Amino acid sequence: MNKNNGNGKNNNDKKKKFLFVSNEALIGDVCWQVTKEGHEVKYYVKEADQKDVCDGFVDKIDSWEEYIDWADVIIFDDTGFGSVADKLRKSGKLVIGGSVYTDKLEEDRDFGQSELNSVGVPVLPHWTFTDFDEAVEFVKNNPDRYVLKPSGKAQSDKELMFIGHEEDGKDLILVLDHYKKTWSKKIKVFQLQKHAPGVEVAVGVFFNGKDFIMPINVNFEHKRMFPGEIGPSTGEMGTMMYWSQKNNMFHMTMEKMKEKLIASGYVGYIDINCIVNSKGIWPLEFTVRFGYPTISIQMEGILTPMGEFLYSLASGEDFTFKTKKGFQIGVVIAVPPFPFNDNNAFKRYSEDAVILFKKDDRSGVHIGDVKLIDDDWKMAGVSGYALVITGSGITVQSAREKSYERVSNIMLPNMFWRTDIGVRWNSDSDKLQTWGYLF
Repeated sequence: MNKNNGNGKNNNDKKKKFLFVSNEALIGDVCWQVTKEGHEVKYYVKEADQKDVCDGFVDKIDSWEEYIDWADVIIFDDTGFGSVADKLRKSGKLVIGGSVYTDKLEEDRDFGQSELNSVGVPVLPHWTFTDFDEAVEFVKNNPDRYVLKPSGKAQSDKELMFIGHEEDGKDLILVLDHYKKTWSKKIKVFQLQKHAPGVEVAVGVFFNGKDFIMPINVNFEHKRMFPGEIGPSTGEMGTMMYWSQKNNMFHMTMEKMKEKLIASGYVGYIDINCIVNSKGIWPLEFTVRFGYPTISIQMEGILTPMGEFLYSLASGEDFTFKTKKGFQIGVVIAVPPFPFNDNNAFKRYSEDAVILFKKDDRSGVHIGDVKLIDDDWKMAGVSGYALVITGSGITVQSAREKSYERVSNIMLPNMFWRTDIGVRWNSDSDKLQTWGYLF
C-alpha cells in the first residue's frame, strides 16, 4: 500500500521534482502532464535537431547531470541508458528506466528470444545474420516465409522490417539483395524469423523493481501507415488497448520473466508483442521502456495522477493504480516526412506549421514534436510526429467515436492519420476468446 507520513496524508500528495532525460525527445507528453499537475519538472533532450521539442510546455535544461541531486525521481525514456540507470539506483536515487540487462532484451533480438526460451516460453524458429549473402543462401536452401528484423539501433527504423509473403521466400531474397546495396552500413545484425499467422497482440505491465503493478495492459498496435495495414511500417499509427487483471496470455509469457527482472533491478514499463494462434503464443519482441504513443494512450485510461503514479513506481511501492473501465484508443496525427527521416522535406512542408483547434477543447490531445510560442502550437524537431489524440469508451466503438471526434477538431497543414484504429477488434477478440488467452 502507499506510504503514509503519519499526518493522515499520503507522501505522494506532496509536489515532487522530476528529471526527464531523453536522447530523441520521446517523453515530452508525460513531462507536460506531470507539469500540469503542479510538480517541478526539468527536461533534457540530447539530439541537436530535436532540442526545440516541448519548448514552452515544460522547463528545458542543457545538461541533466547537474540536476541529479535536485531530482526526487529521474526518468530515462529510451534504451541505451541502462548502465547509467543501474549506477544511479545503486547510489540510492529513485530511477525509472532500463538496466544493462533490459537494454539487451530489447536491442538484441536473439538474446531476448533466448531469455524467453530459458524460462519456458516457446519462441518461433529464428536465425541471426551479420552477412546478407549468407542470409540469401539460407533462404534459398530453406524456402519458406520469413520476417526480416534488424537488430540493435537499426530496429528503431521500423520501415526496414520486412514481412515476406511468398512461401518460397523469393520476395525476401530480393529485399536482402536490395538491403545489401543500400543499408549494409546501418544494418550490422539482423534476424530472420519464421512467419506465423495469427492475431498480433501485446501484453504490458509496470514493474516496481520487485513485482508487477496491477492492472496489466492489453494492446493492439496498428503499425502500417495506411488503413488496412498497407504501406510502410511506421512504428505505430495508433493503438487500441484496455486494462485487465492477469490473464492467460500474461501467465504464459510476462509472469515467467519476473525473477529475471528482479535480478536486473529494472523499474518501468515492459511489454511483450506476440503472435497468438490456436497453437500457442509466440513472443516477437520486447519493449522495456515507455512505449510511444503507448504511454500517451495509457494516460487516457489511468485515473491516478501521473506524478503520484511515477513516484510510487520509482519508490518500489506495492500499489494498485486506478484505471477507466472499457477501452482506450489513440490516433497518431503526423505530417511529412513521417515516418521517414528527411530534414529537407520537414523544412519545406512542416517546419513551424501551426496547429489550430476548431473548438477551444484540448481534451485527449497529447503532444508529440510540438513547441509553444506566443500561445501558438507549432511543429518542432524534424520527424513530423505531431500529436496523439485519445478517447475512451465502455465499448471499442464508443472509444473510436470519441477519439475521432477529437481528431476532427484538429487543423494542421498536410496532416494525415489512420481511420481504422480499433476496427479489427471484433474479429481479433472472437479468436482470442475462443483460444482462451483473455481469461
